[in-house]
Amino acid sequence: MNIQELIRSKVIEAAESMFDVQLTSVEFQPTRKDFEGDVTVVIFPMLRQIKGNPVQIGQKIGNYLVSELEEIDTFNVIKGFLNLTISDSYYINFFNSVKGLPNYGRKELVDDRAVLVEYSSPNTNKPLHLGHIRNNLLGYSVAEILKANGRKVYKTQIINDRGIHICKSMLAWSKYGNGETPENSKIKGDKLAGKYYVMFDQKYKEEVANLVEQGIEKQEAEKIAPILNEAQAMLLKWESGDQDTVALWKKMNSWVYKGFDATYEALGVNFDKLYYESDTYLLGKDVVAEGLEKGVFFKKEDGSVWIDLTDEGLDEKIVLRADGTAVYMTQDIGTAIQRVKDFPDIDGMVYTVGNEQDYHFKVLFLILKKLGFAWAQHLYHLSYGMVDLPQGKMKSREGTVVDADDLMVQMENTAAQISEELGKLDAYSEEDKRSLYRTIGLGALKYYILKVDPKKRILFNPEESVDFQGNTGPFIQYTYARIQSILRKSQLNDIDFNLEFSSSLRLDTKEKELLKLLETYPLVIEMSGENLSPALLANYTYDLVKEFNSFYQQVPILGETDKEIRIFRIQLAKTVGEIIKASFLLLGIEVPSRM
Repeated sequence: MNIQELIRSKVIEAAESMFDVQLTSVEFQPTRKDFEGDVTVVIFPMLRQIKGNPVQIGQKIGNYLVSELEEIDTFNVIKGFLNLTISDSYYINFFNSVKGLPNYGRKELVDDRAVLVEYSSPNTNKPLHLGHIRNNLLGYSVAEILKANGRKVYKTQIINDRGIHICKSMLAWSKYGNGETPENSKIKGDKLAGKYYVMFDQKYKEEVANLVEQGIEKQEAEKIAPILNEAQAMLLKWESGDQDTVALWKKMNSWVYKGFDATYEALGVNFDKLYYESDTYLLGKDVVAEGLEKGVFFKKEDGSVWIDLTDEGLDEKIVLRADGTAVYMTQDIGTAIQRVKDFPDIDGMVYTVGNEQDYHFKVLFLILKKLGFAWAQHLYHLSYGMVDLPQGKMKSREGTVVDADDLMVQMENTAAQISEELGKLDAYSEEDKRSLYRTIGLGALKYYILKVDPKKRILFNPEESVDFQGNTGPFIQYTYARIQSILRKSQLNDIDFNLEFSSSLRLDTKEKELLKLLETYPLVIEMSGENLSPALLANYTYDLVKEFNSFYQQVPILGETDKEIRIFRIQLAKTVGEIIKASFLLLGIEVPSRM
């Protein structure tokens, strides 16, 4: 039981004993820097149940806590804030209990119920780009954080491998490719497909312009452009199982899958199960038929099937066209049900998809609830904002996206340039330098994206992200490396590292601040999981690093003459390093032992 839980139980006890009131909750906040204390109990919310002057109420509760809890030394009340000073002995005992624990902050497997996290879900007509990077980093990190909260997790993606956009790449390659392959062109497979997707758009625009010059309205020209009609005809051939079309589709998709795998490996993300739209696009039609019988859906005069969600503040939504073909909603209904068949222990799903699909997922989740699936109560849309660049929005068709592979290389090169300017790596071999540049560059990219609340848009600035000062990945990595340097120089043996400390040891203010932060680590992991927000964990790690650097600058560590205090501070530094490494691992970021 941590200090807040101890205090909470005693505040509730005090309210019942002195005011004959059963408090439903107790609100805490960190004590303001200009007040004395470590933990603050906010009195104002209690005034709904306890009538009286907040200062007097705070005084009475404060006296009760000091008399009942040896962990509390003193208290003061400022307006409606009860500021409590926690004893040094409490934090020493806490430190003795957690130092060296390999899984501190993580929970054991809670139960056998699993959650499926979907992320990435690219199209096979283009390589992954900066937007996909945010999606992948969020989905992967949320999956790891949920595991740390004791949940069984399955990571998945659905690959959009069919449709008119795929046929556009296929058609352009068949018309203009001259047998070009990843092998003979030395172009990565997903980039090769993307090259022909851009080429299709260029040819299409040329044809539209020619038709407009002939006097045809632009809107009409966009519909009748020959190359578009060819792509639509190719899609019909694919749907009918035309042997040559399917063979071309398989060949080009195989190039793309190999390219995706290389990008995922470089980015450090993985999946437990892959789904393909070519396998799932017919799913859901039987469910719609069943829902129609149960009255969940209704049929319009033209034969199309809809659901009426106006009572829930939404619209009517089509789930089956008049000709019996499925829409995306139908597929998503069927795919969700199929996933539960594939993994019967699933009790919830997290969809990592941009915020332009907010409405779609509101409708999807409502439909699945109305169809009576119990697990539909635990569906979440991890909605995130777009990633913008200083020069504006990315456009795949025009080839103005920031390619994921290129960006990772750029980040590595930026890290190399800044590191060389700082002159910290003179003793490194070229191979060690390059490995470190990759670690720093990728860490900078990941941290820059994950430290932002998922719901917010990001303006991505590569140079800013690799700064070795401020709220950046490299700053945190550098602090970790500094701690490892301290440990190497300390020359402590296992006995020293396992030494337990007397509760009578007096703490410096800087030591206490670090211990207070270390105690909140399990709560931060829990809150990050509840909110599906790696940003909470990322920014906690930055706060911990800032506090450690303040401690490092103001308190002697290796230079301390008292042996017990010196060993305590070295152990404290070691534990901070372990938490930095563990929290960064949940974010998918590596930390170097030397920088």
